[in-house]
Amino acid sequence: MSVQPHTAIIFSAGLGTRFKPWTDKHPKALALVNGKSLLQRNVEYLQQYGITNIVVNVHHFAEQVIDAIDKNNGWGSHITISNETAEVLETGGGLLKARNLLESEAPFLSVNVDVLTDLNIHKLLAFHQQHQPLVSFGITNRSTSRYLLFDENNRVCGWRNEKTGEEKIAIAKPALKPMAYSCVVVYQPEIFSYIRQTGKFSIMDTYLDLAAHHTILGYNHTGDKWVDVGKPESVAIAAALFD
Repeated sequence: MSVQPHTAIIFSAGLGTRFKPWTDKHPKALALVNGKSLLQRNVEYLQQYGITNIVVNVHHFAEQVIDAIDKNNGWGSHITISNETAEVLETGGGLLKARNLLESEAPFLSVNVDVLTDLNIHKLLAFHQQHQPLVSFGITNRSTSRYLLFDENNRVCGWRNEKTGEEKIAIAKPALKPMAYSCVVVYQPEIFSYIRQTGKFSIMDTYLDLAAHHTILGYNHTGDKWVDVGKPESVAIAAALFD
């Protein structure tokens, strides 16, 4: 597993319902933080780590996203569109639809367009290389309404919704530790042969489906900058953290 990733997908197809009124006329991917769109910021984030082959999935105001990419020559990256205009497929379905654009001998990454972070991808990749799981992703101990649950080795064992009390346990162990998902993920290419869901589904469903029989690990990067720019009021927070 010494091959380094050279491809990533930026999940950009969401309806952005939390980001109204901007998303009544625009895709959330093009919302601005200090004069740069969320999409541009994530393209440049990946570039810092030598990842310039990028897939962007589109649905809501897809033509605006495609136009922005074309006008800016991909901000210096090679960007391929995964078109979901017929139906928004969520993160899992979006990943599966882009399979032929992502699958190779090397691991690949995903990031969410509405998340900004300074998580060091080189460190995440080193963690993935060292432990050799099927999937590795960033986690922190911040407060959230939905947590992944981990054992003492930071292996995913379950999921909990704090608001509803719903829990999904893949591996029953005592004293599971709740941590928040950071939406920066490294996958082994064989992930596609294990995904059993089809159509529209969350990648979280896949993690929980596979966790009992495949190692899925969290990489703790608590202390790094991280902001979900999912609501208009988050823009000011993001602007204070990211120039």
